[in-house]
Amino acid sequence: MHWSIQEIARLTGVTSRTLRHYDAVGLLPAVRTTASGPRRYDRTSLVRLQRILLLRDLGLGLSDIAEVLDSDRDEAQALRRHLVSLRAEQDRLARQIASVERTVAALDKDPEAKENIMAQDMLDGFDHTRYEQEVTERWGRDAYVKSDAWWRGLGQEGQDQFKAQMHALGTAWTEAAEAGLDPASDEAQAIAARHAAWLVSIPGTPGHEQGRPARGYLLGLGDMYVADDRFAANYGGTEGATFVRDTLRVYAERAYAEGDD
Repeated sequence: MHWSIQEIARLTGVTSRTLRHYDAVGLLPAVRTTASGPRRYDRTSLVRLQRILLLRDLGLGLSDIAEVLDSDRDEAQALRRHLVSLRAEQDRLARQIASVERTVAALDKDPEAKENIMAQDMLDGFDHTRYEQEVTERWGRDAYVKSDAWWRGLGQEGQDQFKAQMHALGTAWTEAAEAGLDPASDEAQAIAARHAAWLVSIPGTPGHEQGRPARGYLLGLGDMYVADDRFAANYGGTEGATFVRDTLRVYAERAYAEGDD
């Protein structure tokens, strides 16, 4: 069975112009019944288009989408992973909706009693998702889904403990940078080892199953700490983040064999 470009545009909301562009760049080749005939799309094309739209919703560019599709040709397995992500997103949105509904109901009941609205009720579904896009784009949707599920499963007490551990680690990095420690010193490398252990404790972290963060992931994080002001702030600013990056590089050189990613 084949569908015309107009039918596909109507079914998906993707414009005919966009579909023609996808065809021209080789992202979604159309099927032609004759050499000069109109563009037609078969079932395989529809499955590929569905994956394109899902990846586009994640913020990937066309070149990145093409790379993902070409490297993962098991369509059913890929769509199963998308399904896991969509259900996680559905759950997150459901919690956000319920959170807003509770806030509206409380305000309708007593507009002056804002202090009685519990913060955890108001902000459920909003708090730890700030870096969802960054995690997804850098390390894949599966990494975000796993870490998100793990975070929710900690409960309030577990989350507080994790935050305290993160704060203590940030403090240790900042104090070491301010003290002018050499990134290669034993003291700095001990903090790097703590940092690596902290990272790999989170499901979804590349290398979690192996018990240590992947080398490329660790080095990439160090670069991101310096490049992104939001992360650099955790280590006293750009200078502190640069110290963290340099220390992690030394740690990676010592702890990983060449080519061990």
